[in-house]
Amino acid sequence: MRLERHSKAWNEIKTNDSWAIFKIMGEFVSGFEKMSKIGPCVSIFGSARTKPDNEYYILAEKVAKRIVEAGYGVITGGGPGIMEAGNKGAHLGGGTSVGLNIDLPFEQHDNPYIDSDKSLDFDYFFVRKVMFVKYSQGFVVMPGGFGTLDELFEAMTLIQTHKIEKFPIILVGTTFWQGLFEWIKSTLLESFGNISPKDLDLIHLVDTEEEVITILDAFYKESRLSPNF
Repeated sequence: MRLERHSKAWNEIKTNDSWAIFKIMGEFVSGFEKMSKIGPCVSIFGSARTKPDNEYYILAEKVAKRIVEAGYGVITGGGPGIMEAGNKGAHLGGGTSVGLNIDLPFEQHDNPYIDSDKSLDFDYFFVRKVMFVKYSQGFVVMPGGFGTLDELFEAMTLIQTHKIEKFPIILVGTTFWQGLFEWIKSTLLESFGNISPKDLDLIHLVDTEEEVITILDAFYKESRLSPNF
């Protein structure tokens, strides 16, 4: 009897998994349709916990404003903290402000600086990350937590393995990022040989909005702006 109940429950799980495919497909279709109508953008990542009086919130706002003034739009995760700062800077600069929102039990809520027609909602992190990578011409990564690191390393892995075209990955805040960069260089590269020297070329460490724009402009003087994948 117990085995029968277990088997029935397992079959129900498999059925639910099968139907989830359609929900996942729906998120991809909706995301592709909306994002394909938006021009070239740069994604800004960082902690949802960063307060408006924090130096990196203020810097992210300045970076985003300069990005839209340079002709790009800004994509963020749509929530508070650094994401809000990115959308706010884009909004104040009169540029495209996109928010890719995720349904979370804590932290996440839409910020008020996203363009009303450019706010997308996702249930699945992996679908949302595809949108970030496919429709971004660069990643600007402010100080953050696990989610920020997840997005950073996924982009680096996809570029390293040639699954997507190379684009600039800019780490803003030398004080925050220097330790990680040195660990990658000394441990992954020099001690264990788990990456190649050229993989370090994927990363730029900067501290100002001017440096961000310089890197983006230098890269796209000779490169074509187009979706990835």
